[in-house]
Amino acid sequence: MKFKKVLIANRGEIAIRIIRACRELDISPVVIYSEADRTSLHVRMADQAHCVGPAPAAESYLNQEKIIRIAKESGSQAIHPGYGFLAENSEFAQRVTSSGLVFVGPPAPALKLSGDKLDARRLVRQHGIPIVPGSETVASEKEALLIANQLSYPVLLKAAGGGGGKGMRIVHQDSEMQSALRGARFEAKSAFGDDRIYLEKYLEKPRHIEIQILADSQGNFLYLGERECSIQRRHQKLVEESPSPLLDQKLRQKMGRAAVSVAQTVDYVNAGTVEFLLDKNKKFYFLEINARLQVEHPVTEMVTGLDLAKWQIAIASREKLSLTQDQIKPVGWALECRVYAEDFENNFYPSAGVITDYREPGGAGVRVDSGVAQGSEVSLYYDPLISKLITWGKDRQEAIVRMRRALAEYKIAGVTTTLEFHSQVMAHPKFQRGQLSTQFIAEEMSLTRTREKIEKQELEMVALSSALAEYWNAKKGSRPFQLNGQKKSNWRIQARQQALRKLK
Repeated sequence: MKFKKVLIANRGEIAIRIIRACRELDISPVVIYSEADRTSLHVRMADQAHCVGPAPAAESYLNQEKIIRIAKESGSQAIHPGYGFLAENSEFAQRVTSSGLVFVGPPAPALKLSGDKLDARRLVRQHGIPIVPGSETVASEKEALLIANQLSYPVLLKAAGGGGGKGMRIVHQDSEMQSALRGARFEAKSAFGDDRIYLEKYLEKPRHIEIQILADSQGNFLYLGERECSIQRRHQKLVEESPSPLLDQKLRQKMGRAAVSVAQTVDYVNAGTVEFLLDKNKKFYFLEINARLQVEHPVTEMVTGLDLAKWQIAIASREKLSLTQDQIKPVGWALECRVYAEDFENNFYPSAGVITDYREPGGAGVRVDSGVAQGSEVSLYYDPLISKLITWGKDRQEAIVRMRRALAEYKIAGVTTTLEFHSQVMAHPKFQRGQLSTQFIAEEMSLTRTREKIEKQELEMVALSSALAEYWNAKKGSRPFQLNGQKKSNWRIQARQQALRKLK
């Protein structure tokens, strides 16, 4: 089945990425947008654009019924969810299919199995793939303390119903458990509508390695090499590269085959990623399945020459994979820096505002996947990702040199960004030697932070998002936004104050 129109149920740079894939496949791209995104770049680039609701994601980009209705009314045959929002929502995938449309992603049963971390852990363990020692869902602080002491500190609290670093907290001792558990549940509920939390043993200084896979509906599977994603803040990736500077060919093949085995256990179809942690002895442990296109997919594209977004659409239209595993031969080295509107010296706190000047870098081996232009507004309603800066070189050294040059060329004014942070990472001797771990930022970057400050700011950001939604609902209902009975005029100040009040 060849699609004539595809609705892209997302925004920003990933929506633009999929628009471009559609154009090359001679497919008409249709997008949705919230009222806050009315003038966004993805709206201007699509053939059709339809308003899906107010700014809060719950009323727009997460409005399943309205998205499906727009898709059908626009004449689209398929819906591509991008990543985030509804990309890993099995209910949405099932509703799309039941409505007669095609979901560009895994089938609903595979999404359901892979989306619940506890179910995925149980299934993978049954097939003999090592997992990080951990627990089932914890019902109380008392139970969490008992399990933490059995595992031995430090432990990691994790959300059962979602990923992306949301609902995760490291706990080093009993006295930290109460506040960490409260914060993890609050964040998990806000992000996924599911406050179930479980515990895992926290591995000291692991490497985060993920394997990109492709699977068609005829039962063919491929692994496309690995990505190293160890440079993280708040358990969310900031710098990715392919290949990993640590893996040799033997370990690469072993992890690749394990990833395919994991995908086969859940009857996976389409593009996806199987994530692992690698300890100091090069022993790997299953972490999770990301049943979608990853933010960092461009580094795999740069070294393999494959277009993963186009392959997603091809597989969804029931095309068979035309490659064999022996034909997958990555060439060179690729790096990706996620450029956020954040103040890295203040625990990567979001920086909202209007981009007053914007100039992208270029030249040999440089790619920019961006969702903004001069005049674009970075809103506190959504993830503050501005763009992804990718470089390719014949080897890791050349890829780093090109990244340092591209970062120096990149100009963004009006909001604080992570460009300087990335420049510092690229110049760091340990990074250049490939001496990485998930603790790299905490141990190597000169940031004056404490665990208490970090936890407070993380909770504040979640509460801020909740307060923004309340503000919007008050505005939509033509009633004043109230704070302790007093009307406020500056909505950003209002929302921040409201968030702080909720944390007390």
